[in-house]
Amino acid sequence: MMLMKQRSKKPVASGSSGKEAASTPSAVFEEYITNRDFSGAVAMMEFFRESKQGIDDYPTLPWLGYAAFHLGEYQKAMQAYQEMLEGPDANPMTHIYIACCLFYLGQYKEAEEAAIKGPAVTLQNRLLFHIAHKFNDENKLMVYHQKLQETMEDQLSLASIHFFRNHFQEATDIYKRILLENRDYLALNVYVALCYYKLDYYDVSLEVLNVYLQSYPQSAIAMNLKACNNYRLYNGKVAEQELKVLLDMQNMTSKCENDLVKHNFVVFQSGANALQVLPPIIDLIPEARLNLVIYHLRQEEVQEAYQLIKDLEPVTPQEYILKGVVNASIGQLTDSREHIKMAQQYFQLVGASASECDTIPGRQCMASCFFLLKQFDDVLIYLSSVKTYFAQDDDFNWNLGIAQAAAGQYKEALESLTAISNDKHKTEYCYTSWMARCYINTQQPKKAWELYLKMDTSNESFSLLQLIANDCYKVGCFYYSAKCFDVLERLDPNPEYWDGKRGACIGCFQLVIAGKETADSLRDIVSMLKNSRNNQVDTIVHIIKTWAKQNGIKIV
Repeated sequence: MMLMKQRSKKPVASGSSGKEAASTPSAVFEEYITNRDFSGAVAMMEFFRESKQGIDDYPTLPWLGYAAFHLGEYQKAMQAYQEMLEGPDANPMTHIYIACCLFYLGQYKEAEEAAIKGPAVTLQNRLLFHIAHKFNDENKLMVYHQKLQETMEDQLSLASIHFFRNHFQEATDIYKRILLENRDYLALNVYVALCYYKLDYYDVSLEVLNVYLQSYPQSAIAMNLKACNNYRLYNGKVAEQELKVLLDMQNMTSKCENDLVKHNFVVFQSGANALQVLPPIIDLIPEARLNLVIYHLRQEEVQEAYQLIKDLEPVTPQEYILKGVVNASIGQLTDSREHIKMAQQYFQLVGASASECDTIPGRQCMASCFFLLKQFDDVLIYLSSVKTYFAQDDDFNWNLGIAQAAAGQYKEALESLTAISNDKHKTEYCYTSWMARCYINTQQPKKAWELYLKMDTSNESFSLLQLIANDCYKVGCFYYSAKCFDVLERLDPNPEYWDGKRGACIGCFQLVIAGKETADSLRDIVSMLKNSRNNQVDTIVHIIKTWAKQNGIKIV
């Protein structure tokens, strides 16, 4: 905005003390500006404005606008500049100052109109450059880009656009080049650290950030970024402690209301107070919308998550991934092939991209893509490559276990599913059914039967009975297959259940004859057969009893 002129200190008049000189309004205001105490500067200018007094060398309206703008009170700054325009011989640059205020107020169209009214200076070009980016107008963006010069202000502006367009390496290169030429511009270390954070180099980001924190340990922006790095490197509790230091600092009470800090607290605390904090700021902080979507997904509020993200045009890998997850969830919930297909495409775009294909999220995306395509052998290739990073992750073990079971690797699937500690996961029918299938296919049918016994009577328990009955029959565990078909037949006298029970009972009888099943099981088999009223029962029971008598086996 307006740059404060550098000027040498005026000599103290003979007979006056330095203390008296320092107490003049001009000296006090200059101290406010030098110390970046814009709150004090605004208060002082408003006082002199209301009292219709002036300060030497500091015109009231221009400096009120300057201080208010740097304080973040853009509306107040704009009012001061608009009042300047109403005066005689108004400086045309004031139009650009107003445009800057409008830009920060989010009124981009009005900002563009105001900027065009001003003179063709580099500040105007930089502002229009950013407005073109906000409007996604590639043609105008290139026009203003070509007008940028090699000045530090223009290059910093270019770096910021690179950052907003997710070209973090290009932004880093510009910041580092400027920093090499201007070692005393320590704040550039924060920009470089932020770029490294976006590039997922969290340890490098912390290292660069510490250079700035050594000189400015109470910087709110730097401390916030440090907390974010710690969240990525460690966990939410470590990050939360870092952020609490920021809020506990002297004269930082106002920071408690900072939207970014509140947003980060929600993230660090695994979604606590998400519904109170995030909805009002989803248009201010891009990540707020994404984190609100994640919150709804964790609460199994899939429709709410879908409504939030359905109109979002993804740009970053994280946005593509979240769009994929939401579409997969809504597709499974509504049995929509269209949503499942969209999810598969989103995952494939990320997983196959040159920048993400060798990253952990990229490989997870390819695994998700193949999972939706039911190509489980391919799923296991990608999940196995990142398994060491998720040894204690229940969601990962869930997906890995189901993929292993679907691919016929039941022993490995049983290990993965058993590693899940989340009680909510364990109570889901999907988990129980896959565990039963794994037990059966690893010759542990008794454990599958015990899973059924632990369930309350419901449609799910009925479905589990059918699964155990049929799977046990397929692998030759006829005894437990017969037990399940017996219960099914009593619950529903469907002829198919008699057919299943008859076959399982005869199969179990054959195993006893072959010495692969204990003779004691024949008593249960006979008892189960007698539960049926089919006219074939007597014949089968007679054959079993005759064989048992011939082999000295007593059946009551």
